[in-house]
Amino acid sequence: MEITLVQGILLAIMALVIGIDYWLEALFIFRPIIVCTLTGLILGDLQLGLMAGGLTELAFAGLTPAGGTQPPNPVLAGVMTVVIAHTTDNNPATAIGLALPFSILMQYIILFFYSTFSFFMKRADDAADKADTNALIRLNMLMTSIVAVTYAVVVFLCAFVAQDAMKSMVESMPSWLTHGFEVAGGILPAVGFGMLLKVMMKGELTPYLIFGFVMASFIPFSNLLPVAVVGVALAIIVFNNEKRKAAVSPINMSNGDDFSNGI
Repeated sequence: MEITLVQGILLAIMALVIGIDYWLEALFIFRPIIVCTLTGLILGDLQLGLMAGGLTELAFAGLTPAGGTQPPNPVLAGVMTVVIAHTTDNNPATAIGLALPFSILMQYIILFFYSTFSFFMKRADDAADKADTNALIRLNMLMTSIVAVTYAVVVFLCAFVAQDAMKSMVESMPSWLTHGFEVAGGILPAVGFGMLLKVMMKGELTPYLIFGFVMASFIPFSNLLPVAVVGVALAIIVFNNEKRKAAVSPINMSNGDDFSNGI
């Protein structure tokens, strides 16, 4: 299916707003699950947006900036995953792999801004020395506007202007290459979730992971909502147990101190 001019403009406006949010990290609407859903809504295929959002969010779950290391851009990954799946009739897993070049390109542009905007620091330091808050506000608004407009332009060019070339390129790919992208796209969510577990996983939480895996894999459900509800229940149990331990520990320490003082 083709993307109309109106849809391309709406995608650009969405990218402008989300670009501001990604730059400021304010509302976190730049996460792929939100970006994909909004993109699917604009393109008239909300179900595709939700499916792509779930897969892309898992792929980016463990990818967070660490110092100078920057992961691929989640905004372009979300937008282009839905756009490619929509225009080429591929499944979201295949589209994730095809969307990565756009995501990496946008991240290089952002890194360029990181370096270029350092030239504004001298002016910002001078404004800070003079307590000129208006100048600081203007500088921040200027740089944020540049980033936001860049997001809008890149998304419009990639999603609308280049859609025919992109569709022709995907259709000209041999079946083995398309299947390779599909396999890679299917692996990426598992890799992202594994990276997240590497950071967050604790030994005492392993039984809950095994329990959830068995439920999701071997018990037939029409959707994963029952597993999510059980996960919330287990999380509440763990939270209450930790809260009870935290409330008991100071009392025991206080009793021990009183006993030693009595001796």
